[in-house]
Amino acid sequence: MDSPVIIKKVQTTEKGTALAEKNNQYLLEVAPRANKIQIKRMTEQMFGVSVIRVNTMNMPGKRKRERTARYGKRPDWKRAVVTLKAGDKIETA
Repeated sequence: MDSPVIIKKVQTTEKGTALAEKNNQYLLEVAPRANKIQIKRMTEQMFGVSVIRVNTMNMPGKRKRERTARYGKRPDWKRAVVTLKAGDKIETA
């Protein structure tokens, strides 16, 4: 049985960098159907860290104009803000 991809990537943004330095929180792009328990387990398994808390938010896809007068839409996605135990760190490279 194939396990679905839960964590797609670690987001490296200005906001994410500030959260990592200040609160030891990291931004992850996750599967839209993933729940907090799955995100926590997969983060601990993939990165070898201890997760204290997981907050999630659904991000709507933006409307984008095509070459004509019509509009398309980027897909909706989900972001997780993962708080780690003091001393733990996720390497983003």
